[in-house]
Amino acid sequence: MAVRTHWPVEHACSHQVVHDLSSRPADKRAGFARWIAAKDCTDCWKATREADTESKEEWLAAKRAAEQDAAVAWARQFDMPQLEGPEKALDWGERSRHQLMTAAHTALVVEGSWDEADWAELEEKARAITRAGWWIDQRDAEGTDVLELLDAATEADRGTENPFR
Repeated sequence: MAVRTHWPVEHACSHQVVHDLSSRPADKRAGFARWIAAKDCTDCWKATREADTESKEEWLAAKRAAEQDAAVAWARQFDMPQLEGPEKALDWGERSRHQLMTAAHTALVVEGSWDEADWAELEEKARAITRAGWWIDQRDAEGTDVLELLDAATEADRGTENPFR
């Protein structure tokens, strides 16, 4: 007599499903059936995952909107120029610039030894970089690296509205 291949399982979600376990070794089937009994059935798992994805997408959209509002307010407050580039890169570039400059201020002024004159000089260099893609490319950089990164920027990273050309 052979070990059965089809196992009736009552899942944690209370649905009963008969699982074909013929692809598993005979001595592993009972243990696997117990293990999947502690999980939701496939339909419930998919429904939960889809709901999680929707709520995650809503959360991410709200987070991005808040970050965008903060970036726009910051750019206005510190007289940063509009960024240039493809439409879909502009908001991302603004958020990246804001996050990098905020990290730089924290690292160099708040926690570091820079004074406001040093910071004002760095801000001027940052104003010259108007290509959104440049800021996006630097999004993972450390705040302490901003001065070196700004110095390494090329003419292509400086926009057409740059008064320092």
